[in-house]
Amino acid sequence: MAEKIVSPGVFTSEIDQTFLPSAVADIGAVVVGPTVKGPALVPTVVSSYSEYQARFGDVFLSGSSYQQYLTSHTAQQYLKNADKLTVVRVLAGSYTGASANVLTGSGLQHTGSATAGANQTGINTSFQLHTLADGTTLNNKDIVGTTGAAATANVGPFTTDVVNDQQVTLISTDGTSVTYIAKDAGETLTSNFFRSDGDAAAHATSLAACINHASGHNGKITAVADGANVVLTQLTFGAEGNTVIVETLHANVNNITNFTGGVSDPVGSNNILLSGSKDNLRWEVSSINQTKGTFTLLIRQGNDSIKRKQILETWNNISLDPNSNNYISKMIGDSYLSIQGSGTSDPYLQPTGDYPNKSKYIRVSDVTDTVDYLDENGNIRDNDIAAAGFDHPSASLPGLGSGSYGGSFSGGSDGTFITPRHFYENITTIGNTQGLNLTVGQSGETSYLDALSLLNNQDEYDFNLLMLPGVLDNTHNSVISKAIDVCEDRGDCFVLIDPVGHGSSISAVKTEAETRDSNYAAVYWPWVQVPDNQLGKNVWVPPSVAVAGMYAFNDKVAHEWFAPAGLNRGTLDTVVRAERKLTQGNRDDLYESNVNPIATFPREGVTVFGQKTLQKKSSALDRVNVRRLLIKLKKFIASSSRFLVFEQNNAATRRRFLNIVNPYMEQVQSNSGLNAFRVVMDESNNTPDVVDRNILYGQIFVQPTRTAEFIVLDFTVQPTGATFPE
Repeated sequence: MAEKIVSPGVFTSEIDQTFLPSAVADIGAVVVGPTVKGPALVPTVVSSYSEYQARFGDVFLSGSSYQQYLTSHTAQQYLKNADKLTVVRVLAGSYTGASANVLTGSGLQHTGSATAGANQTGINTSFQLHTLADGTTLNNKDIVGTTGAAATANVGPFTTDVVNDQQVTLISTDGTSVTYIAKDAGETLTSNFFRSDGDAAAHATSLAACINHASGHNGKITAVADGANVVLTQLTFGAEGNTVIVETLHANVNNITNFTGGVSDPVGSNNILLSGSKDNLRWEVSSINQTKGTFTLLIRQGNDSIKRKQILETWNNISLDPNSNNYISKMIGDSYLSIQGSGTSDPYLQPTGDYPNKSKYIRVSDVTDTVDYLDENGNIRDNDIAAAGFDHPSASLPGLGSGSYGGSFSGGSDGTFITPRHFYENITTIGNTQGLNLTVGQSGETSYLDALSLLNNQDEYDFNLLMLPGVLDNTHNSVISKAIDVCEDRGDCFVLIDPVGHGSSISAVKTEAETRDSNYAAVYWPWVQVPDNQLGKNVWVPPSVAVAGMYAFNDKVAHEWFAPAGLNRGTLDTVVRAERKLTQGNRDDLYESNVNPIATFPREGVTVFGQKTLQKKSSALDRVNVRRLLIKLKKFIASSSRFLVFEQNNAATRRRFLNIVNPYMEQVQSNSGLNAFRVVMDESNNTPDVVDRNILYGQIFVQPTRTAEFIVLDFTVQPTGATFPE
């Protein structure tokens, strides 16, 4: 209708009720915790458990036995009935990803500054590859057993790499080189080195002296005589990742065997990596076209062989020419995210790089560019090395194959872990939950707080349920408090809290629950046992692990505003047994303290039998289904209304809003989420004063549908012949 009618006439207007807002994307949960691999502190969305396994791993060797993180168990439970989960991996301290130097096939330096006829020779890098994931799991050329400074490595065997009978290279985690200059036999070394031209025993003593007393280097070596050979029995690195080049002390003493300190060439028969696994990577340059300056790069699974290659990605016809469309950095990507402001109230992820990552596994750096590899006639530029004064462009191309070390990666670090790591029911202290120290101020706690602070960015990360398996309220209080604060600040997500460790009493559970007051959180108890098919045994897990799967099932077969509890939607079908069979009295006691009991019923199994939030004051919001109803409504309306921001503040825009919200609210009502509702956005609440302040104001009144948690039945026994009341 026209805004103002004065004289008679016919007035027309259009009311468009066909406006369809952009569909709201599926919203899933987020799980925060340690994983086997994957990018640390980078929220990553997976759509299936197989994708989770590919990106974050599952089973890993810890000490002498295989384990799984609770993060994996939670992801597996949740993704059985959901198709979206955000994963945030937590690592503590200074962690890094693994990398690999892809060497040139020419062995020529390519600095572009050598004089004619004076090109240097040596090992040179064509480009570097870096894993997108962090941690030692990505290493397959490594010093095994090192945990930090002055750690002793114990691996082998070692194959010598003798150059002119005078030096042997020992390679460690990062592949760098600490060079000790070898002299000809009979010559005196510099003052920091000692030698003897006697028998093998003297050579061994002298060899140890060379390393142990070398100025500026911290390597330490133990050598003994074995007949005519020098045997290195142990190498201790002064800092993890050192590489040492040790010269043999006589031209005839070059057979060094039985080395137990490092890995020189970890490639076994059939080109397998001796430390390769399904969770790490390897690379291979499979073909080279020098005429065009292109090559093919393969990313393979770390435990494959030359006869049975497990190729994860193939990058065809890539180039080192930055002016080419198939430039390696453009094709694969060179970007990464790093945490900035760690430990502060406002950490953030800083992007670095020029090209987005198209690979799921690696990024590129330090490319030796071959600018304009071909001239206008399609010929390679600068064919005359000597005349030009610098290397032929093809000298920068990588060598064919997978390099001296089988296309392996190294240098990845997990940062700070406590060993032995405490898993499952052994998580009882603040200082060791799955190897992380969550004591206030320690790196483990800092990483969890950083992860939660990042998730507080509502515009960037969308989720409706938060899980922190392995974090217990009675020992990791600061992390749980932060998680609740994040949910309350966002107002659109809900957190599942594990109150206590395995073997705790009901009174301890009640004590922890009673310290909290929030309708954005819920507590469940007791612990439950679930089968781990990969480990071949049953394991004890905190209740949130199994309850996460139950929430996903509830949302799949019903809606978020249905109670995730009871025999219809609350049965934990993957649970073998609960830690304790609760009586009706136990359940009453727990429910009075806002703890949702996990009950065990004959023939029905283990079932969640409560749906209280941690809100102390009685209201509609002290129930999980009502809180999740409001989360659902707010997410939809906020997402849909975003398109109205900066539109004209008039009646037409208000009608558009009503045409979005009313049909959705009616749908929720028809699906038993609401008893009644009303949406007001008109001149009554958008007065001229409100409009002048650039505000579009709306009011939404809802009456949530309550659940029947208490069924009371009166049975009245009457005498024979009595009349039943109407």
